[in-house]
Amino acid sequence: MGVRIAQHQKDRGPDWTTWTAPRDVTLVLAKIPPNQVVLLDCATLWLTNHMLAKADIAAETASLLTALARCASPVVVVSNEVGWGIVPENGLARAFRDHQGRLNQLIAAQADLVLGVMAGLPMILKGAMPT
Repeated sequence: MGVRIAQHQKDRGPDWTTWTAPRDVTLVLAKIPPNQVVLLDCATLWLTNHMLAKADIAAETASLLTALARCASPVVVVSNEVGWGIVPENGLARAFRDHQGRLNQLIAAQADLVLGVMAGLPMILKGAMPT
């Protein structure tokens, strides 16, 4: 995972500021000054980290949604769609899939623009691209 993260940072270049917050994204969002653009990459790993820590997912999700709404800058949230495959046999995997689906729906409901990307092609699911 460290290699993947390092590659993402290298691809983004030196003009990006990276904050590492495996579970405390809300604290980081509160510190972002106005007129910045925030890339939260990604909600799926954020959820995984909270599930593995046996956190209260509903409370953490509510806190994240509040922090996103209060952030002084626009936030782009990357997340994975995990519900298009078969229902996993494993209980933890099923719980993850269900929580991720709810998280994606709640973030999308709050967002002005929602894009799905498949095969590198963006599909507008909600809103309109800025001109």
